[in-house]
Amino acid sequence: MPALPFFHRLDRYVLGQLVLALALVTTGLVALIWLTQSLRFIQIIVSHGLSPFVFVKLTALLVPSFLATILPITCFIVILFIYVRLAGDRELTIMRGLGLSDIKLARPALALAVAVTLLGYALSLGVVPWTLSVFRSYQYEIRNQIAAFLLEPGVFTPVSSNIMVYVQSRGTNGSLKGIIIEDNRDPNDPATILARTGELMTTPRGPVVVLENGSRQQIDPKTGQLDLLTFERNTLSLAQAARSGMPDDTDAAEIPLHDLFHPPATLPSGDSAKWLVEAQRRLTAPLSTLGYALIALVAALGGGFKRHGGLARIIGAVVIVTALVALGLGVNNLAARNTALLPLIWVWTLLPPCITGYLLLRQGAPRA
Repeated sequence: MPALPFFHRLDRYVLGQLVLALALVTTGLVALIWLTQSLRFIQIIVSHGLSPFVFVKLTALLVPSFLATILPITCFIVILFIYVRLAGDRELTIMRGLGLSDIKLARPALALAVAVTLLGYALSLGVVPWTLSVFRSYQYEIRNQIAAFLLEPGVFTPVSSNIMVYVQSRGTNGSLKGIIIEDNRDPNDPATILARTGELMTTPRGPVVVLENGSRQQIDPKTGQLDLLTFERNTLSLAQAARSGMPDDTDAAEIPLHDLFHPPATLPSGDSAKWLVEAQRRLTAPLSTLGYALIALVAALGGGFKRHGGLARIIGAVVIVTALVALGLGVNNLAARNTALLPLIWVWTLLPPCITGYLLLRQGAPRA
């Protein structure tokens, strides 16, 4: 039994390399995805003159969803790379010479995979839905609440994608003078609104402007003539589609797991299926980490190794994992169209680790 602590040190040695590599690879990929995805928010920030802090907060809320998505893949990459490198450096040969079977050699990788799986559940079941909900609310606030209050005198300001506002002057209390509004929210019935004075106000459903002594001008689509409607007082919403909390305004990714299994009766059948698929995806996606990790272990530990050999097994493992990722997307789409196929999501998740676990056990006897 005196050799037991030495084996424990070997586990810690391999696990340390795996954890370090996983941290570096995951951080790099998250940073890359964050950079590419954040580009679409730069226009919102720049066009409305918001601070860099707003940009950082907005994009940081997306990081947990990126992390939950890539963790199974990065875990597979790291395990495959580290074990192939250990084999190429003859370290695995030495460990086998000490009597370690493939099962014992795989212990550090399996420990890492279990930890990543638990982290994936924490992200998918709790952190990601919450951050996506906060992200959507914050994005709505920027596009509707904040943007409307950044109206600059003498400048045509795009409050949203289909509302353009011009004010001649603006008071510190929200009063406006010389107002022109181009309202294209209805593409078949655009309108130009003029008003002498007005006041900008905030409401729970977004910013509104109270117009006084103005007119609304529209072209009649049937006659082609200009229709002019004058008013003494009129209230116009400057918000985009309001986040009212109705089911069709809510993304399934933001819904708590319990609610996903009990969609509202008012929800369209197609959206109800998406909610059920999202629930199954959250329960199964973290488990894919175990399957991918076992595929990497079977490829890296199976057969004899040469310093520059084993390329076919490496390519084969990459191809299998790529096919499983694509198959998972296809299964989710099929289940969304026909909920009777929901069990396929579990089959896709559990079958690979069962097969690869069996293969690893078959080759698990100590080898010189």
